[in-house]
Amino acid sequence: MDFFYVDVKPVICLMGPTASGKTDLAIDLLSHFEFEIISVDSAMIYRNMDIGTAKPSSLILQQAPHRLIDTHDPSEIYSVAEFRVDAIKAIEEILKKGRIPLLVGGTMLYFHILQQGISALPPANSAVRQQLEKDLKKSGLKKLHKRLARLDPIAAQRIHSNDPQRILRALEVAFVSGKTLTELQGISHRSHSRHLFINIALFPEDRNKLHKTIENRFQNMLDLGFIEEVDKLFIRSDLHLNLPSIRTVGYRQIWNYLLGNMTSIEMQTRTIIATRQLAKRQLTWLRSWPTLNKLVSYEGENVKKIIDLIKINLDKANF
Repeated sequence: MDFFYVDVKPVICLMGPTASGKTDLAIDLLSHFEFEIISVDSAMIYRNMDIGTAKPSSLILQQAPHRLIDTHDPSEIYSVAEFRVDAIKAIEEILKKGRIPLLVGGTMLYFHILQQGISALPPANSAVRQQLEKDLKKSGLKKLHKRLARLDPIAAQRIHSNDPQRILRALEVAFVSGKTLTELQGISHRSHSRHLFINIALFPEDRNKLHKTIENRFQNMLDLGFIEEVDKLFIRSDLHLNLPSIRTVGYRQIWNYLLGNMTSIEMQTRTIIATRQLAKRQLTWLRSWPTLNKLVSYEGENVKKIIDLIKINLDKANF
């Protein structure tokens, strides 16, 4: 089916928390529609970070290529604005081929900015940033995160307490503009989209099952050589803990283990806890997502449900 001459074109977004089975489900869907997959994952963009990001294997990528995977070196910083440009370009290329874009991932901010546009945030203010950095050195990151929670509880819930870049930026926005990051993000400057976003999210059947899946997956990563993968990054002189790539869950904990800052048991425990916290933040995003089609993770009928859902939406749009 060719969608090139249709005014509004379908874009399927398959979202969900980490370890919810998004990639496997996306692969299963490829035999039912002419999809091309676009990764929506802030960690999978980095080369040589395969095991810890649960990146699809080279064999799977040969059979089902994913766009926006392995596009950057871990030393590089990739902004959400850059993602939006890259994703829209990929979407348009896929649509021009008469195929349907299937966006798959768990980086909810990327999905949000893609669909809602980029807010008019104030530019960086050197004086405010310098004061915040002094406060960071004096009081520590946890206190700054608590300050953010008082000013903007919604942003604080979405931003990890160990993410200095986003915490400082959220506080800077509040102090410079007099409005919270959440308020300003609600006033998005989106262009009129020609895309019909069909949002589908996988939700775990229960929290305990998700936690067990997270533990089992992390143990499998260790068996596959996750520590050795991080060690190859660790010996590079241009990489450090302040980079977004190395702050990724699992990489940050193993990096600290290699530095001698924690034992192997502590590293494993903290990684599992951090992954659970990541899943919780992802679910927080999803629970407030407008127009969302919810499915239970790992249900056998999910492929059929998604196929029916896509057909219904395409019929409504007269495709």
